[in-house]
Amino acid sequence: MLMKGISLRGLEVFEALSATGSVAQAAERTGLSQPAVSQQLRNLESALGVDLVDHGRRPMQLTPAGRSFLMRTQAVLGQLRLAQNELTVMDLTHLSQLNLGVIDDFDNDLTPQLVTILAENMTRCRFKLVTAPSHEIMQSMVERHLHIAIAASPGTSTPGVIEYPLVRDPFVLVAPRGKAREAGGTEALMSALPMLRYDRDQMIGRQIEAHLSRLKLDFAERFEIGAHLSLMTLVARGVGWGITTPLGYMRAERVHDRIEAHPLPIKPFSRTISLFAAADWADRVPRDVARTMRQLVSDLVITPAQRQLPWLEGKLHLLEGD
Repeated sequence: MLMKGISLRGLEVFEALSATGSVAQAAERTGLSQPAVSQQLRNLESALGVDLVDHGRRPMQLTPAGRSFLMRTQAVLGQLRLAQNELTVMDLTHLSQLNLGVIDDFDNDLTPQLVTILAENMTRCRFKLVTAPSHEIMQSMVERHLHIAIAASPGTSTPGVIEYPLVRDPFVLVAPRGKAREAGGTEALMSALPMLRYDRDQMIGRQIEAHLSRLKLDFAERFEIGAHLSLMTLVARGVGWGITTPLGYMRAERVHDRIEAHPLPIKPFSRTISLFAAADWADRVPRDVARTMRQLVSDLVITPAQRQLPWLEGKLHLLEGD
């Protein structure tokens, strides 16, 4: 039994306050009045016997106790939302076929869990799953080989395709563990070691090169790598540094003991991961899949990434849609 004063609504209010730093924005997010938000927070702090936020600062900031409690709160709410999604997941019994493409950034844990949820609701449906880089996924959407796809957004509209944004994925610098400190900082490291580039045929490679070009930054053309995990392995072996995203960093878990991620020492930029659906599929199905996907990304990617890299808070986040 929870202690008196701790409620699900109170946990939701605390999560919203931690994300926004504002009673007004937390009220808007939770659908409560501002006095009700303040009361819920007071009840929660009273029940726990500690201050979770620094009430004297604007925007509000979490206390050390608040940061610790937030991780537990997000885990609890994440599991409850996931359970809710599994119970209220989309009705796919009317479908005879579903071809789904998913960016290979999610092929560790997230895609299998999504497919499991879908499979439980596709009792009469022929299902095909394709995992590939974003540019291949989008080409398959254009050619009508896929009904629904999850991939990095190209930033432009695609005829006959509707986009549902899911998550903002900021670019970060990855380096061999300890090398940035040895070099005197990440900016010095970028001059000391070679850059390991993504294959320019890939969407992520084109996005990175376009940003560097806008900033008039030029690095030696020595390495261009097609496979993401190969690039991360080369970073781990000390060959050079690279630019990737938190989704890419979390996918390379097996080399985390030999690499480290840092904020970019250049003008920040990010990509958007979206769900795409053929226009004639613009009904409840893609919206329900998008809702489920957002929750899975929150639970399996964003929360663990922010736990490892606290400086990602506010940078790596969900994009609310329909």
